[in-house]
Amino acid sequence: MQPELQRILIIDDEPVYQEILHGLLRHHYHIASADTGQQALALSCSDPQPELILLDIHLPDMDGFSVCRHLKENPATRHIPVIFITGIDQSGHEAAGFAVGAVDYINKPINPAVLAARLHTHLAMAKQRRQLAQQSQYLEEQVQERTRALELAQEALRESMDNLLIIPIAAGVFWLQIPEAGLYILCGCPSEVVKLLMRKGLNTNAVKKGVSFETGPNAILLSDLLIQNGSFANLSEFPVLQMLYRQGMMIPGHPNNTGTKPLLIGSPEQIQAQLGYIHRGNYGLLDRKEIMACGVDETTAEEMMRIKLHFAFGKIRNPTDFIDTLALDDQEREIRHGVTIQRIAFNQFRFQYRGHAAEVNLNLLPDQTYQAPYPLGFHRLKRYYFAVLHTGVGDGWDPDRPSMSSVLMFQGRIYLIDVVPGISKLLSALGIGINELAGVFHTHAHDDHFAGLPELIRTDQRIHYFATPLVRASVAKKFAALLSIDEGKFEQFFAIHDLKFDTWNRIDGLEIMPFYSPHPVENNLLLFRALGEDGYRTYAHWADLTSNEVLDRMAAQGISPSFIAKIKADYLYPADLKKLDIGGGMIHGQAKDFAKDHSKRLILAHLARPLTHEEMTIGSAASFGSVDILISGEQDYRRQRIFCYLRELFPEVDQCELRMLTNGHIVNHNVGAIIRQDTDEDDGFIDLVVAGEYVYREVKSNVCSHLGFGSFLGLRRLYDAAHPDEGVYLAESHGSVLRIPIFMFKIFLQENGLSDIFFNILQTIRFLNRTRLFGERITFTRLFHIAAAMQEVTFLDGVEIPLENPTLWIVVRGEVVLLDAEGVQQEVITDNGFFGEHTYLQLSRPWRFQSRGECQLYRLCLSNLLEAPILHWKLVESCQKRTTLALAG
Repeated sequence: MQPELQRILIIDDEPVYQEILHGLLRHHYHIASADTGQQALALSCSDPQPELILLDIHLPDMDGFSVCRHLKENPATRHIPVIFITGIDQSGHEAAGFAVGAVDYINKPINPAVLAARLHTHLAMAKQRRQLAQQSQYLEEQVQERTRALELAQEALRESMDNLLIIPIAAGVFWLQIPEAGLYILCGCPSEVVKLLMRKGLNTNAVKKGVSFETGPNAILLSDLLIQNGSFANLSEFPVLQMLYRQGMMIPGHPNNTGTKPLLIGSPEQIQAQLGYIHRGNYGLLDRKEIMACGVDETTAEEMMRIKLHFAFGKIRNPTDFIDTLALDDQEREIRHGVTIQRIAFNQFRFQYRGHAAEVNLNLLPDQTYQAPYPLGFHRLKRYYFAVLHTGVGDGWDPDRPSMSSVLMFQGRIYLIDVVPGISKLLSALGIGINELAGVFHTHAHDDHFAGLPELIRTDQRIHYFATPLVRASVAKKFAALLSIDEGKFEQFFAIHDLKFDTWNRIDGLEIMPFYSPHPVENNLLLFRALGEDGYRTYAHWADLTSNEVLDRMAAQGISPSFIAKIKADYLYPADLKKLDIGGGMIHGQAKDFAKDHSKRLILAHLARPLTHEEMTIGSAASFGSVDILISGEQDYRRQRIFCYLRELFPEVDQCELRMLTNGHIVNHNVGAIIRQDTDEDDGFIDLVVAGEYVYREVKSNVCSHLGFGSFLGLRRLYDAAHPDEGVYLAESHGSVLRIPIFMFKIFLQENGLSDIFFNILQTIRFLNRTRLFGERITFTRLFHIAAAMQEVTFLDGVEIPLENPTLWIVVRGEVVLLDAEGVQQEVITDNGFFGEHTYLQLSRPWRFQSRGECQLYRLCLSNLLEAPILHWKLVESCQKRTTLALAG
């Protein structure tokens, strides 16, 4: 197809030149002619327009300059290039032609080559100008279109902000706001979520009618699951307190006290659990009878109850007095003011309002955890004889620091003082594995000292729990309410040790004296001491004090003056180091009350602000990870603990041979370091984890196992050097390992007759490490005993798996189908999955499990599981999820 010829208009009143130009151009261009100025102007506006004009200066009705001037003044023709053709002497006329808009001059007689060159040049330039103009017009249209789209988007955003807007806060947590309906909903409620909202600017300071307060949510959507990936998903105590007091929804005369209560939305089971947990979190023990059940005499119990009622404004109130609830099933429910919610899948919800809809998914991915609101960095911890490691001086409202807490070291053992939210991340930042903890000393049950407690269950042995009976009972009741379990099961998770008030309690050489301190919930101060070469050294941990001002008001209102006097005297007990609460207000202490304290050093804590100049004359702050050494010590505590661990693993082996194994090098690793790849052929060692936490990742399968104290790295080299694991070990925190030469370990096993047993069980342990149930923080000793008692069973297709006795099964190969009472399939359990946990938990469920195709399973001995809290915890989590899914289905 030939390209369309470009169009040229020739304007000349001499027929001879018209004919000459036609002859030169007709084979290359489409030609139109005019012999007058008026005709030329008309043809210039015709469709299609000429792309170039050849114009003579002399025309019968007007001169060429006038024609050119008219062309350039007309927006429709001004873009057409004009070339003057004339036989007149150019002197003076060339400048006049350019002045009226001509682009060039060609003289008569016409040189064909010059004519062709000029036409080619100016037509090309005209084409470029047209293209630029078109592109400019296109861009202008695009700008206009996008400007309009932006205006529409902004209009839609403004409308959605008035109607329905969702903001992601963190994994499993969202903010939904509908200002027009007066609803601000916190979707998902893990620990320290209030601090996350503060960091996102959603809990901010405001003023109304001269009253300062915080903004924030007025409703909470609970997760269908209480536990997700080992952490509590629903901890609404502090968000509800923020609504009631910091927003002012419960304060008499406050502009935000409009009669609207905080709203809890969720399944009936989770709502009931949260109400019980909040009730115990507000008040602890509820009456004199519960206090006396902890061994308190009637007179003291009466005094304690009067103090409790003082904090409670005279009455223990039911949580429904100040909290509204909305129980969800699978039907659409109205929240308030036309806003509706519906569960659309497990832990997934749809909100609707005035034609707008939005959805939230509160499920965590398998490897996700709830986010901490603050970075902690990483520290390498040195073990001391008696020292205090400072892990928090903030409070429950401080978005930048952990709440008031400490790590106590004694003879190399590690104890926690209080269990603040996010304790796992806190310990990881310090290079401490949960399996390394010797115990926890607990002061009271408010969430900023309690919410990390379930994370301590993520270990394979019951951690020792130390508190007075009052605090232990208060904590156990809150814990049980939250988990919807019997209070007595608290002892399945922790090894309980009750402490006596006002007496030195001796724990493995460490001495602890608790003091009673008034608080809305039962609270004990903790004084520690250890004997060194210079005498006793002491540490006082005074969490959640009551100021002298409040104590004096209590005395004026009928509390025994002698009772109050003893409390004040206990507060001023001198210590080498004292960390104390100066949060102020009705339920916290004040620094000025300790201006005459004779302790050698005061650490001021439990506040969400910097210290004032006056406070700094009394005490100082302590940064995260800083250490106060009370008694240094010169012993190698890590090797001592390794020896005790190996003695537990090999109880029949002579101790001198165990010391041979512990004599290797201890190697330190920085966080994130690649420790070893099992494809390294020149590495003649296995590693035993002695501190910190590690993870093993298989590259091909993406299997991830979390390893802590007592885990061996690279054991497969012992029995299958030709086919090592295709994976890598990484340090999740600062950590340390003991390096044991492979040849030495093999000789050790052979000489003690352990080779066959050890090698046979290693294959089973390798399988267990790949499962979700056993792939986290289980020591090798525990896995060894579990693996030794496992039985392998094969089932043909369609066989119902027996569950008549408490039994736990793990799928090695194949598929098992979970059927409900009507025989409807609810779940397919595949390789590495487990089932039967409801029988272990002694729960009645209408479930049947049937093989699909030939299946290879392991039957587990329950006695070995009862002693490992993390396994119990995961079984509870799994059973809750299966139950909820079955109800939703």
